[in-house]
Amino acid sequence: MNLRKTGAVLCLLLHTWSVLSAQDQDLLSLLGEDPNPTQYATAAFKTNRIINLHSIEHTAPGVLDFKILHRFGFINGGAYEFFGLDQATMRLGFDYGLTSNLQIGLGRSNFEKTYDFYAKYRFLRQSKGKRNIPLSMSLVAGSAIKTNRWPDPDRDNLFSSRLYYHFQLLLARKFSEGFTLQLSPTLVHRNLVATRAEKNDVFALGAGIRQKISKRIAVNAEYIYVLPNQLAEGFQNSLSIGLDIETGGHVFQLHFTNSTSMIEKGFVAETSGRWEKGDIRFGFNISRVFTLRAPRVSGE
Repeated sequence: MNLRKTGAVLCLLLHTWSVLSAQDQDLLSLLGEDPNPTQYATAAFKTNRIINLHSIEHTAPGVLDFKILHRFGFINGGAYEFFGLDQATMRLGFDYGLTSNLQIGLGRSNFEKTYDFYAKYRFLRQSKGKRNIPLSMSLVAGSAIKTNRWPDPDRDNLFSSRLYYHFQLLLARKFSEGFTLQLSPTLVHRNLVATRAEKNDVFALGAGIRQKISKRIAVNAEYIYVLPNQLAEGFQNSLSIGLDIETGGHVFQLHFTNSTSMIEKGFVAETSGRWEKGDIRFGFNISRVFTLRAPRVSGE
């Protein structure tokens, strides 16, 4: 008799729970709330740059991201060059979010006195729940113009010879709260190259990782592999390792790299430093965001 009563009570409780659960689902639907909402992956990287490479992260709509990118000289310059600190290469950049999936940016570098512009569009975003998408994908397209004086002003110098272009596909997955992997197939086109041994079109594959070690600190690394027989002898693949530190509205990125230039045609196709010889530059990126346009609130 006791077993029958216990079984009946359990059946009644299970039935009640299933009814209440169904009512909760119906109530959420009536309130316009999805019981299984789409949850998008966020903060795969701390900024929209890994180190040199674009990251999958996008600047929020209406937000201006002001960046100072700075590289010192090679540390193997020794004490006379204060281990590279006597020299400096800089890029000032502005990134602006037009929508949640589209951002644009421009910058100016003192190295070769270049101006650069790019646009980045995200067409797939990692998510789970109602929509289960395993990775995020973005397209980047940009151009640059070199404005330093011609080394030989008497020759027939064409304006088009100053122009460079780059195209990238970003594929990234945030595997856990702390770890992200990104692959970046890249094409760089240079209208003019220095020697016949170099190709105008350079194909490369970039890879970047991020490992979070605390709430505000993460380790980043990136490597850019250039396919064989495209560059002249002496050019190397770019390798960079760094530390991201978030402090409120700023993100400080401290790193070591064998690349001098901070635009794609430079760090992809014209890196000359060799890590094993100490051709390593210490540098930093500083990111500061400003909200220029307040986000729209539903119902306004």
